[in-house]
Amino acid sequence: MMQRPPPEDFSLRETNPHLGGGKVSGDKLTSTYDLVEQMQYLYVRVVKAKELPAKDVTGSCDPYVEVKLGNYKGTTRHFEKKTNPEWNQVFAFSKDRLQASVLEITVKDKDFVKDDFMGRVLFDLNEVPKRVPPDSPLAPQWYRLEDRKGDKVRGEIMLAVWMGTQADEAFPEAWHSDAATVSGTDALANIRSKVYLSPKLWYLRVNVIEAQDLQPSDKGRYPEVYVKAILGNQALRTRISQSRSINPMWNEDLMFVAAEPFEEHLILSVEDRVAPNKDEVLGRCAIQLQYVDRRLDHKAVNTRWYNLEKHVIIEGEQKKKDTKFASRIHMRICLEGGYHVLDESTHYSSDLRPTAKQLWKSSIGILELGILSAQGLIPMKTKDGRGTTDAYCVAKYGQKWVRTRTIIDSFMPKWNEQYTWEVFDPCTVITIGVFDNCHLHGDKNGPARDSRIGKVRIRLSTLETDRVYTHSYPLLVLYPNGVKKMGEIHLAVRFTCSSLLNMMHMYSQPLLPKMHYIYPLTVSQLDSLRHQATQIVSMRLSRAEPPLRKEVVEYMLDVGSHMWSMRRSKANFFRIMGVLSGLIAVGKWFDQICNWKNPITTVLIHILFIILVIYPELILPTIFLYLFMIGVWYYRWRPRHPPHMDTRLSHADSAHQDELDEEFDTFPTSRPPDVVRMRYDRLRSIAGKIQTVVGDLATQGERLQSLLSWRDPRATALFVIFCLVAAIVLYVTPFQVVALLTGFYVLRHPRFRHKLPSVPLNFFRRLPARTDCML
Repeated sequence: MMQRPPPEDFSLRETNPHLGGGKVSGDKLTSTYDLVEQMQYLYVRVVKAKELPAKDVTGSCDPYVEVKLGNYKGTTRHFEKKTNPEWNQVFAFSKDRLQASVLEITVKDKDFVKDDFMGRVLFDLNEVPKRVPPDSPLAPQWYRLEDRKGDKVRGEIMLAVWMGTQADEAFPEAWHSDAATVSGTDALANIRSKVYLSPKLWYLRVNVIEAQDLQPSDKGRYPEVYVKAILGNQALRTRISQSRSINPMWNEDLMFVAAEPFEEHLILSVEDRVAPNKDEVLGRCAIQLQYVDRRLDHKAVNTRWYNLEKHVIIEGEQKKKDTKFASRIHMRICLEGGYHVLDESTHYSSDLRPTAKQLWKSSIGILELGILSAQGLIPMKTKDGRGTTDAYCVAKYGQKWVRTRTIIDSFMPKWNEQYTWEVFDPCTVITIGVFDNCHLHGDKNGPARDSRIGKVRIRLSTLETDRVYTHSYPLLVLYPNGVKKMGEIHLAVRFTCSSLLNMMHMYSQPLLPKMHYIYPLTVSQLDSLRHQATQIVSMRLSRAEPPLRKEVVEYMLDVGSHMWSMRRSKANFFRIMGVLSGLIAVGKWFDQICNWKNPITTVLIHILFIILVIYPELILPTIFLYLFMIGVWYYRWRPRHPPHMDTRLSHADSAHQDELDEEFDTFPTSRPPDVVRMRYDRLRSIAGKIQTVVGDLATQGERLQSLLSWRDPRATALFVIFCLVAAIVLYVTPFQVVALLTGFYVLRHPRFRHKLPSVPLNFFRRLPARTDCML
């Protein structure tokens, strides 16, 4: 009888790595490397050479330097016809992989047939000095070249050789022995660690008011005029003006996403619908965004008239036609600095600040992330007839993206890199993704996209301050044939609070900037603008050097998460049922009370009921005191681990093959026939909206549950203290006074109402839900 294979372990495991290994001092904004395991490296800095002997018939040489340690060998670039070259390159050899006791640094002359030996310098590794950051950098020295017999020859080379750690400032730009199989400048740049910054995004509001003196070609008909606006790959248009004349009016807003530095012009064209699918351009204008007004609040900016240029087709070319009376368009254009441009899913936002820096508040703490290692990675591609993986990590929080170096050909890579972010809001999420580098030399037959290995999301508000969390997180990816564990990633996380008072105050503030509530954008606008923002971010980061590729950015930003999925819909439904199960349990308990299943409990409830009826002022204090007691009681079972991807919550482990086939189907669908395709797409579009609503309902219920669950320790502490204070205040205050004040507050005049959400609502919206654990 065949035995079933054991189920995969998708759980989170706490670990005890040896962090620091000699803590390096530094301020809170400087990475101290005390959250990673210390790694020893032999560093070699090749600075320059002088008075090298001539090797060519021209009386010069083409020198380069070869740094060799055991089986590992690195080379500098070569210079043509230069006897005094300057390289200034750094090489790093991992101490764990040292296979020799002598370091050999050789200067060679580049030749077509065989490179000529010019001289070398040998170092005994036992005599190499150790340097611990933040010591001053080791000063390079001149060394006389020797031949193979050890005799001095002509020429000197400036070198610095020392033993250090990954905290050394030379580490990021160094050539690593881990990448010994990679050659070429571009490939080496593609495997190094790098820090990226997202472009600064603005919402651009174009308020099209009216136009004057339009000149349609057919003056015998009423023009049907609209305005089309184009910014990069974004195109929007107004409705057709109801005033069908040469002076049409619209007063309509068009919203775009623009990124600094502003590379594209805003192109506006006024067009007349002459016939179906035939439009006539009545005038165009181009506006440079760097000269557009920027506003920080809801106050209206000044309007301006813009001249429209008339274009006609003359002999196959577009030329301007001079007109005596130019047409004009009246608009109000501004860059909105009071909004936060959403480029992430609202459930996993890592930044909630407005665009304008003038509106930023001071930071409340520091987030430190140590990316230690991964283990159990599966082969992602085939190279030389065997499976291999070249893994690197990407972490995103706020505007700062970080990318670790690529560890070549390893299923258990060790990065041990540490990064730091400023925190402005505790109710934010950091995302860490693991990818396979498919753009190295030698991978010409491999996939053109970096493969995803999995990702982890951690909500800061679920972390206790000043505590180091060291856990091994499962890396899960959903495929058409089911969920698959790709390995595990080992992380160390610490959230340090600089001001507890400021952080507690954040729980009373609106989640988003004020403009989102004073002049809210519609749901359809936000969806469209978020799509444009993600496209701009992925395009800009893919143009960096080395590039952070489009598929990586889109995976980190959860592009496509809004698409219909039967699996997600079922998961959201059961989330709601999980929230309602508490109410159902109370109903069953009350039914047992009514049916005298436990006579002692029923008698006690009768006594309590009589007391509350006789003394109604005890009702509210009793409720709050009861909630306070529950909160204190649940403190014993508070979560001790950060949340992680939950396959059971996501229903990824129980999804049917047909459901997964539907989830991974293209949009529009690729399944025949045509009629099914049309109906299928319509069903998915409608169901996607239902899925979002169901998920939002589940989120609200889970936020209620998190009030007393200590998942966000600060929020639960605030609520428990509030319950105690409320119980005391309501006890000493007559019930009639409380009822009158409550009624008057609920029925207060609109003059005393604010457009911004109330403090309790702000606090509630900041509570964590289980969306962080959704796969």
